[in-house]
Amino acid sequence: MAKILITGIAGFIGSNLADALLAQGHEVAGLDDLSQGLRENIPAGARFDQADITDPAIGSLFKGCDAVYHFAAKNCISDCQLDPVATVRQNVLGTVNVFEAARRSGVDKIIYAESSALYEGSALYPTPESESAPHSFYALSKAAGRLFAEGYREFFGLRATALRYFCVYGPRQDYRRTVPPLMSAFALKLLRGEAPVIYGDGSKRRDFIYVDDINRFHLQCLTDARTDGQVYNLGSGKSHSVREIYTALEAQLHTGIQPRFAADLPGEAQTTWADISAARALGWRPEISLEDGLRRVIAYLRTHVIAAEARP
Repeated sequence: MAKILITGIAGFIGSNLADALLAQGHEVAGLDDLSQGLRENIPAGARFDQADITDPAIGSLFKGCDAVYHFAAKNCISDCQLDPVATVRQNVLGTVNVFEAARRSGVDKIIYAESSALYEGSALYPTPESESAPHSFYALSKAAGRLFAEGYREFFGLRATALRYFCVYGPRQDYRRTVPPLMSAFALKLLRGEAPVIYGDGSKRRDFIYVDDINRFHLQCLTDARTDGQVYNLGSGKSHSVREIYTALEAQLHTGIQPRFAADLPGEAQTTWADISAARALGWRPEISLEDGLRRVIAYLRTHVIAAEARP
């Protein structure tokens, strides 16, 4: 069993991965500045330090770790557009600081988050990893982080695997963001008896993948040497419109509520659709259907959010 460090452990993906690693018997430590993540997301079996990834002092937290999963980032596209300086500080300087701490501590491998936002300007669907057309400040910051990761591989021999997530959804997704992720935003509004907001006309298409599916690939990257130095798309390999997601949720909830429409958000791609053939070649494939994933999201929100709101 390995000692694993997760940056952004209090966030959606980080906390779900911590659960999966602990279930396999690994020792898990994590850091998070709690600016976006929630302390209650962190599993009881994980050691936690509140820290900012841009702080050089985080190096001591990497001592003795076998691998690092780097998820901490400023990741709301609209927020990043409003504050490019803060975006670069967190996503570029923070990523370099994490890689440097890992290098100095002798960490064997880093598995780190890139983003499907790197494909914002691409018109090739499904989109392979060879494409790169970032438009938003968020995407540009992720592209810069990738260049530094390549530098650490070339100059220091640090083993790294880059993962480009498409629209990951599931338990603990951050519904408190300025513009919440689509699945939790729609489901919560409907569960509260309110009209969900669709930005634009609802024709934008997204590739949605349930968090448990990507965690199976996370775990594979830890031991599969074929992933060293590679980049992988993680999506379902299917694309659904925003209106289709609303319709699928309403089909399960039967509220009769119609969405309301607002002005389109700047900096967003019209379509995301992952070419997942590289990950499939390693034996991974999505297993959780959209319908099953939505049922799980609804059940989680009813139990952990709606029930809490109803308590006096």
